[in-house]
Amino acid sequence: MAQLLRSELLDGIPHGFSTCDAEGVPELIPGARSVRLKQVHSARVVHVKEGDSWPHDARLEADAMVTRAPECVLAIVTADCAPVLLADRVVGVVGAAHAGWRGAHGGVLANTVAAMVELGAERGRIAAAIGPTIAQASYEVDEAFRTRFEEEDAAFFMSGRPGHYQFDLPAYVGASLKRAGVGRIDDLAQDTYTQPDRFHSFRRATHDGSPTEGRQFSLIGLPAGVA
Repeated sequence: MAQLLRSELLDGIPHGFSTCDAEGVPELIPGARSVRLKQVHSARVVHVKEGDSWPHDARLEADAMVTRAPECVLAIVTADCAPVLLADRVVGVVGAAHAGWRGAHGGVLANTVAAMVELGAERGRIAAAIGPTIAQASYEVDEAFRTRFEEEDAAFFMSGRPGHYQFDLPAYVGASLKRAGVGRIDDLAQDTYTQPDRFHSFRRATHDGSPTEGRQFSLIGLPAGVA
C-alpha cells in the first residue's frame, strides 16, 4: 500500500499525498465516496455538493474542487505538477487543486480560494499544503516559456545553460496562494523528479524513455459531523 504524506497544517482534517512505494492508495475516510475530475490544466473549479457524483468515463473537465459535504473525498492526480490541499477547519470547507504551470499562471489557485470563500471560508483562516512537486533544480525551461510570465515573476526563474532557466514551480504556487489571501502555507518540499523510488515524474519518464502514465494521488475530505 502506498504511503500517505501529511502536513502538520492540516492536522485534524483527513488528507494525504500518496507515494508510489506500492500499489493502491489507503482509504482516507472509511465508506466515503471519492470524487475525481478530468484534469485539463485549466483554472476551472467545481463545487462538489452532497450527493454529487459522476462516473469514470464522464468526469467534469476542471482542475480543482471544493466542498463542505461530509464523507466526500476530493482526489486529484499529479506527476510533477503541484498538488495543493486546502482547508478552513472552522467552517468545514476543503479544497483540492491540480496546479501545473498553466493552471497556476491562469489563476486556478485564486479561483479555488474564492470558491471556498463562497462556501463560508475566510481567506486568512485557510491552510494550504503543497505536496510532491518537481523542484527548481529539476525543472529546466526555455526562453519561450519564460516570456509567458510577467517581469514581476523573475524571482521564480534562475539562469541555467544558455537560453534556458530553472523554474521554481512550488515557490510560484506558494506566492499565488499568498496573493489569494491564504493565511498559512506548508510546502512539503519533495522533488518528484529526483526520487524515482517514491514518486512518479512525467518529465523524468520522458527523459528516460519510460512509460509516462504513473501518477500520485492527493486526497482531502470531511468526516461525518464536521460540515
